[in-house]
Amino acid sequence: MQNPEYVRIKDKKYKINTDFRIALKCNEIAQDTTISDTERGLAIIYLLYGDAGYDDKENRQELLNLAVKYLKCGDDEVEKLNEKPDMDLIQDYRLIEASFRSDYGINLTKENMHWWDFYTCLNGLTDKCVLNRVRDIRTCDLNTIKDSKERNRIKKLQKQFSLKEKEIPLTANQKEAHDKFYELMGITEKE
Repeated sequence: MQNPEYVRIKDKKYKINTDFRIALKCNEIAQDTTISDTERGLAIIYLLYGDAGYDDKENRQELLNLAVKYLKCGDDEVEKLNEKPDMDLIQDYRLIEASFRSDYGINLTKENMHWWDFYTCLNGLTDKCVLNRVRDIRTCDLNTIKDSKERNRIKKLQKQFSLKEKEIPLTANQKEAHDKFYELMGITEKE
């Protein structure tokens, strides 16, 4: 499949901002729970299609659907929800940059790469690159390591390279229910 440059809805054609940095920003926005679903959708539409997409109120839902398909690189496969992620595009960006330099000789700070090309390259990185070595550490099953010194070393590395949990802020109703629960349970110190 060819890398898309446009999406078409009915007789309208919308130019996509295909720079991989825009797609990374869209990914960041999609994960930001501090803003509403509507705001996230509008931000993604604006980033990908500019004013033409943002101003087209009639086709916003279809533009958003096409944006999601574009950001998934045309892959409609359902994500594995139970699988713990071993990489985060935002948190691991420096590792991604270093890996692109070592494996491909590509300097991402100077490169204007299509999102789909970026994603293909990301998935094609060698096992020797720093990103994939860190991913291996994150997913290493400590139970398979017999030597206690090696197991402790890997355990420390897993802690060092662990992905930071994204804190999800509570809504006012959730906070009230949370506080009421602690009060009813007689718990004074909240963790």
